[in-house]
Amino acid sequence: MITLAAPAVILAYLTYVFFAFDVAGLADRISVRNMQTLVSDTYSYKVHVTRDNRDGATSVSIEGERKGEYPAGTGPDWVDLADTTRVDLADGSVIMLGETTSYDIPGYGTVTATPGSNGVNATFPPGDIPDWINASKNRVAITTDAARLTITRNRTEVFRYFYGWELFFFTLDSPFHGKSVTELLGSGQYGAIWSDFWSNKMWRHADVAWALFETVLMAFLGTFGAAMIALPMGFLAAKNFTPLGSLRFAARRVFDFLRGVDGLIWTIVLSRAFGPGPLTGSLAIMLTDTGTFGKIFSEALENVDDKQIEGIASTGAKPMQRYRFGVIPQITPVLLSQVLYYLESNTRSATIIGAITGGGIGLLLTQAIITQKDWEEVSYYIILIILMVMAMDSFSGWLRRRLIQGTGEGTH
Repeated sequence: MITLAAPAVILAYLTYVFFAFDVAGLADRISVRNMQTLVSDTYSYKVHVTRDNRDGATSVSIEGERKGEYPAGTGPDWVDLADTTRVDLADGSVIMLGETTSYDIPGYGTVTATPGSNGVNATFPPGDIPDWINASKNRVAITTDAARLTITRNRTEVFRYFYGWELFFFTLDSPFHGKSVTELLGSGQYGAIWSDFWSNKMWRHADVAWALFETVLMAFLGTFGAAMIALPMGFLAAKNFTPLGSLRFAARRVFDFLRGVDGLIWTIVLSRAFGPGPLTGSLAIMLTDTGTFGKIFSEALENVDDKQIEGIASTGAKPMQRYRFGVIPQITPVLLSQVLYYLESNTRSATIIGAITGGGIGLLLTQAIITQKDWEEVSYYIILIILMVMAMDSFSGWLRRRLIQGTGEGTH
């Protein structure tokens, strides 16, 4: 009967999910064009050619940032700056930016617009407007394989994509920008090269390195702080070390409370109490892991071999000495294994916690996502986070082998 009822319950649940989450309407909510733009932004960069329609000033910049702006009157070779700026695109099409903007699109025709107080005043070739043109009275957006053009009353902007992460090593104002590896190595100016790379204003390598260090430090302080608190409390929760039932009950309920509240909730609570910062993230990790470690350590203590403790006691050892030489060596493998595992796990958690508390790589990742434009920075931070987690995983695994098995291996 139970066997027959289980598939029916699962089917009913999946049916509920289908309608409750409006799975059927998912296709209507998907924007393939936005997805394509997002993906392309992760592995490429775009050059902005911007004309201010109020004063006629034209500027060229990488990713539209002031830190990536070409010096006044200069730009890449495909941009001819003048009263009416000419932008030559890769497919042979041309955009003219002036009081009247025109976009000559091969195979379609010429789109013109004269922005003013009454709108963009755009005109299109005869026929239906294709779906890659989004036009209204106050805004026109044209997306082709060669570039994107947006026209509003106040600004006209061309976005042209190129592969790679431009200015990743050197910014435009660096004397090393545009030089090959051979030229850089042959210059002999290694100190200046490193300084320009490390202080890169666009990619902020020094700030990113410090953020990674902060993230690892949050995980380290939180994990080992929790271990130091949980170990003595674990003795209170172990029935073979604390005969008083009420004391054991209280200790275990404290552990339940600490680990029952998720780390993100602790983060929000503590940030209100102590303000934002990496220390708040460390405390959030420490509180959650104290509850988890307390349970793990108390269970390990309840399974220790009493004969080893009795052997230490027969030598006249005091209680603290019995714990030190009869108990701790038995639980050390479990203690180290769990602590190092949680250290690796908390490195990932510290990324999310840092986004809330305002510290570590999580903060930089959140800032890059909020801008909704520099998705290559988002992919850069995600790659660094993955490498950081991989490094911590390898380090904790190596350290576990060295601390737990190293002594035995050395005797062979």
